[in-house]
Amino acid sequence: MKLISVCGSPRNGNTEWMLKQLHALAASRGISSDLILLRKHEIKPCNGCLSCEKGGKDRKGICSIKDDMQDIYPRLLEADIIVYGTPVYFEMLSGLLKNFIDRTCPIWPKLEGKSFAGIAVAEEGIGSAIDNLKTYASLCNMRWAGSVTALAKKPRQVAGDEKIVEQLQRLVSGFESATA
Repeated sequence: MKLISVCGSPRNGNTEWMLKQLHALAASRGISSDLILLRKHEIKPCNGCLSCEKGGKDRKGICSIKDDMQDIYPRLLEADIIVYGTPVYFEMLSGLLKNFIDRTCPIWPKLEGKSFAGIAVAEEGIGSAIDNLKTYASLCNMRWAGSVTALAKKPRQVAGDEKIVEQLQRLVSGFESATA
């Protein structure tokens, strides 16, 4: 079983910490994992050319924009479980993650059947961030495996919260049944 997670945070803070904990917990269960830090990749915005949609559901998975997404597409396709993590800005997904989601258009039909989960960290309220991730999973026909959310005002604040680790553990425990 393979887990890939995508961190939509512009810094190494609470969201990244939670995803790294998730990976450590997954490794303890024999699940291999891959973490993509969007802040370390060049991912240009979608230009709406629609060339990726040629072929409908049988599309080839090719985007006309040449950037780091070309290396990320195969990694997403190899995964059994996909987790997107985001800090919450104005009660929504981060711009980095939303841009990334838009750029998955060339391969979204090939994500069907994969398990999908979300992680969100906010200062005051999660807002619609998890609902946005659930909508994405639904549109891609992925199976929703759950979410973990946290409130934190300072970087690394969630690192001292044992309840967050317990919630991450429950999420990882559910991956086996979510992929069955």
